[in-house]
Amino acid sequence: MAAGTAAASAGSVKCFAEIRTRSVTDVRATQNKLTWQQCVSSLVIVLGFIARGVTIVALCCAIGLQWLALQSIAWTAMILDYSKDASLCHAIAKTFDGAHPCSLCHVVNAGKNSEKKSDRQLATPKIDIICVSRTACFLRPFLPFEYAARDFPSCSIRRSPPVPPPRSLLS
Repeated sequence: MAAGTAAASAGSVKCFAEIRTRSVTDVRATQNKLTWQQCVSSLVIVLGFIARGVTIVALCCAIGLQWLALQSIAWTAMILDYSKDASLCHAIAKTFDGAHPCSLCHVVNAGKNSEKKSDRQLATPKIDIICVSRTACFLRPFLPFEYAARDFPSCSIRRSPPVPPPRSLLS
């Protein structure tokens, strides 16, 4: 009986190996084929990432982060240069004292100043040609109204209060 099960299991393993081999080759063959829809969808995804990156770079340039990045690079280079001749503490102090700017610091300052000059030129006063309209008043004037005086004493009402409905109908 053990020999029969061993032969059956060997046959099933061989069959499983054939199925597995065929399925792996089939999967690889279908993976290598790129359909038009897959190509377009992957292109849309890539273009989305590129557009997002361009937008981020444009916003960074709009708020002036390029000058901060260049100034950081200049400070790092200055600290490395000055630390060759003196201690790190003296190199940092010499970098940030403002008396020893490097060529990149001059470029950053010139760029910042040119942006400030263009901002000042745009700040010239402009003449408004738009007419200011009058404010409209939508409040109606108060008119006093005379209400008729009526006397409603509670004793004049002769009816009794309503009786609650029977509970058997509500449940």
